[in-house]
Amino acid sequence: MSHTNSKPSASRRDFLKTAAATAGAAAAVQLSLPAVHAAGSDVIKVGVIGCGGRGTGAAENVLSAAPNVKIVALGDVFEAPLKRCRKRLTEFAQSDRIKQLGNSVELSDGTCYQGLDAYKGVLSSEANYVILATPPGFRPLHLEAAVAAGKTIFTEKPVGVDGPGIRRVLKAYEEALHKGLAIVAGTQRRHQRGYLETLKQIHDGAIGDLVGGRAYWNQGILWKRDRQPGMSDAAYQIYNWYAYLWLCGDHIVEQHVHNLDVLNWAFGSHPEKAVGMGYRVPRDKGYGAIYNFFAIDYEYPKGVHALSMCRQISGCANEVGEYLVGTKGTCHVNAYSINGKRVASRGGADPYVQEHTDLIESVRSGKPLNELKQVAESTLTAIMGRMSAYTGKAITWDMALNSKENTYPEGLTLDMSLPEPEVPTPGVTKFV
Repeated sequence: MSHTNSKPSASRRDFLKTAAATAGAAAAVQLSLPAVHAAGSDVIKVGVIGCGGRGTGAAENVLSAAPNVKIVALGDVFEAPLKRCRKRLTEFAQSDRIKQLGNSVELSDGTCYQGLDAYKGVLSSEANYVILATPPGFRPLHLEAAVAAGKTIFTEKPVGVDGPGIRRVLKAYEEALHKGLAIVAGTQRRHQRGYLETLKQIHDGAIGDLVGGRAYWNQGILWKRDRQPGMSDAAYQIYNWYAYLWLCGDHIVEQHVHNLDVLNWAFGSHPEKAVGMGYRVPRDKGYGAIYNFFAIDYEYPKGVHALSMCRQISGCANEVGEYLVGTKGTCHVNAYSINGKRVASRGGADPYVQEHTDLIESVRSGKPLNELKQVAESTLTAIMGRMSAYTGKAITWDMALNSKENTYPEGLTLDMSLPEPEVPTPGVTKFV
């Protein structure tokens, strides 16, 4: 898991140049792709698993990303988002831009699947490209199944909420490599021109060796959903998924993972240890037991520290972004600024579209991208920070990865009774 340097005397930027060259050489190797992959100008047939706002948005993005794309299957636990998604995509496909690309939405009642097993219907359809956009607690299960089915995969971040889930994802990553499958993650900054140009200069030594960093996602309070009449515990928790650890992972995992991914990208490694804090101010009913603020000190290789801060409380100072400190200067990453000077433009393609363009191009060129390991590492970076805040203990990478805390309800059914969780208390809550 660790990206260690085989030559301790070399600088981190030397390592990153070597790693980039190695990755480029590996990407150039032609793989024998399964027949399920589109090749050349073959049609990309998309199935969407999770039809809420993000799944619907990702489906619109892929329709905008390349020619010869069709939406052929949808799946969701609930009927309402399934119907909304189908209606919106059907209308979206009527735009001149989508028609010019030769793209379409071809859905029927028989290709729209509902229930906890809806993902199985989508994976058994004619789709050769699947979007995984359910609440992240389901992601390990769906990734395993999509890889087993040999699909090209766009997976939203994060890709799990606990150590056991990440272990499953890393195993799926190895299987995907063996099969030559293409997987791109919804950490869209890695497909955003300004970030790419800025981080290239950092890796080329623009501010010297990195000695520190900061990452923020501080914003106002986020949404909650009220329980509807007749809803079981399980149905309600899935409906109001952001409030529950087993589905969301808490907002440091579900949201702040974007900024932590940028730190890992910049440092060329995941952190080795996390020490942090967090808690929650009083919240209305409907917010489960998740925290509304975290502050984490991450220790990266060579003793380099980075501060992480995220908060969801209205009426406070807000910021979303990343900063780096080097031996020769500083970088405000999301501002594309090095030592106070803008080094990249704000233009370029919409990264939410570009990530699909890059994925499709990698398949059609026979050089499949596979981002699953890096997003798994960024997800576990967030998880180890949450673990430290919940317990009040220092948590190492290996502790987080090998944790036995499996949050997914055993034998989950939609009519299951599930208790309301207790708020974790630092110094009392135990690491498992």
